[in-house]
Amino acid sequence: MSESGMATTERILITGAAGGIGMKMRSRLRRPDRVLRLLDLDAVAPPTTGELVEIMTGSLTDAATMAAACQDVDAIIHLGGISREAGWDQILAVNVDGTHTVLEAAQQAGISRIVLASSNHAVGFRVFGEAGASGVPGTAAPLPDTYYGFSKVAVEALGSLYHSRFGMNVICVRIGSCFDRPHDVRGLSMWLSPNDCARLFEACLSVEQPGYRVIWGVSANTRVAVSLREATELGYHSEDDSEQFAAEILAGRETAQAPMYIGGPFTETPLGKPNPL
Repeated sequence: MSESGMATTERILITGAAGGIGMKMRSRLRRPDRVLRLLDLDAVAPPTTGELVEIMTGSLTDAATMAAACQDVDAIIHLGGISREAGWDQILAVNVDGTHTVLEAAQQAGISRIVLASSNHAVGFRVFGEAGASGVPGTAAPLPDTYYGFSKVAVEALGSLYHSRFGMNVICVRIGSCFDRPHDVRGLSMWLSPNDCARLFEACLSVEQPGYRVIWGVSANTRVAVSLREATELGYHSEDDSEQFAAEILAGRETAQAPMYIGGPFTETPLGKPNPL
């Protein structure tokens, strides 16, 4: 509450708002005291009645667009970018240079809290089970599996730089697989339900002075192979488990083992060649 007794309203900028995760977060991050500013290069659906939403269309790689998007913003959830393997120049321009543009605009606007979407593919060549029962930690050193995975390592490094230089609170979330349901055996370990994704982002937005963190974004799956400790320390509490889908996914399979590497098929996709999600 403000000194006048009027309720204050926070404004959260979400980049990549027309993407798969961005669209799922729109309804889940709604609050009566929060405005969601939704930015995407593609068209974003207009606000519904009573929805506290501001729509912006433009590229996160454009400095003027980002400067405008960051005006009067309290925090950023940066989901925008290429979400699969692509050519080197495209990956650099959108995921690396684009994230730099976002962070620079945030710093210039005085925004002190940024949530950066990293990916399991930043450590895609880590082996399932290599860390034992405790799971691969959020701080595990990078082992990217693609140019895309490399770009997420660069995103994490840029977040660290802007924290160290400017004192910005930056949380990098190594997202597993955020869909309505897991699609394969690997997904039984790496699934992040959309509801848990929103819970995790809420924890990232509300924790006091997190500094710089790298955490995993997965649900508390029975078969989870990565550590939830770092996310839990921020206040995240998962309520979902992929095990509800296990019988259907495993039906007719001779083995229930996940692939060797956390990155799954990304570890075999040709570098620079677009691949399916």
